[in-house]
Amino acid sequence: MGLFSRNYEKPGPGVKKDEPRKKGAARFFELLFRDFWDLTKLNLLLCICMLPTAGVFLLGIFGFYTGIAFIFSLLLAYPVGGAVVAYTYYITKMMRDDPSYVWYEFKRKFGENYRQAAPIGMLCTAFVYAQILLWMSLVMSSEPGGEMLLFFIALLSLIIFWMITPYIFLHFAYIELTTLKIIKNSVLMTFGYLPRSFMGALSCGMMWIIFALFYPASLIMVPVVILFGLSISALLCLMWIWTPFDNHFKIEETLIKRLNDEES
Repeated sequence: MGLFSRNYEKPGPGVKKDEPRKKGAARFFELLFRDFWDLTKLNLLLCICMLPTAGVFLLGIFGFYTGIAFIFSLLLAYPVGGAVVAYTYYITKMMRDDPSYVWYEFKRKFGENYRQAAPIGMLCTAFVYAQILLWMSLVMSSEPGGEMLLFFIALLSLIIFWMITPYIFLHFAYIELTTLKIIKNSVLMTFGYLPRSFMGALSCGMMWIIFALFYPASLIMVPVVILFGLSISALLCLMWIWTPFDNHFKIEETLIKRLNDEES
């Protein structure tokens, strides 16, 4: 399933041998322009996997059998964990300069990970839905001053969530461990690399912050989110945290060594 198992992918076109990788903004724009179409396809695949749960949740928000709709929306989130693992994995393949066929890799990683990742995916979905309902209640509150403590709690929990979850899905994608050990490792790495974790969370959440600040005018952004917004946010986030994750587990080094062993 992960790094320490068989079924390694063949390398994609990548970059020229010994060519140094760009860094920072230059690297981001290089990946964005080079792999924009793959990012778009990834975005659409993830949205398709999320569509059933999100659609039923929206029905609940609009008052259609609200309680039942919320329960069913969580049940329909079963494939979300596997989809996010596959999505995370392919973006890091791009970052390793090893792009290949999006649908093939997405399907393969989803099939390898969806069972183990399903509970985490459902819990993450429940957290996101709870946050949506909480922020809606804060926006509609008639006493904004009295809700200040709740506002800070909601904001802090959201930041911590955005810091920890990318590490969790990276573990699922590359490392074979039990779910509890993955969660423990992810929490330790989050706070062990706190500046990078925070910047990754900020990068990932920036689109949603803008969306919330300018709502309802920001609803015009929905097509952008569906087409490529999620992938670009994830790319920004993973660019911050991939380096410590890779250095910790020696992922690229291991993959290159195995590839060289196969060729020899």
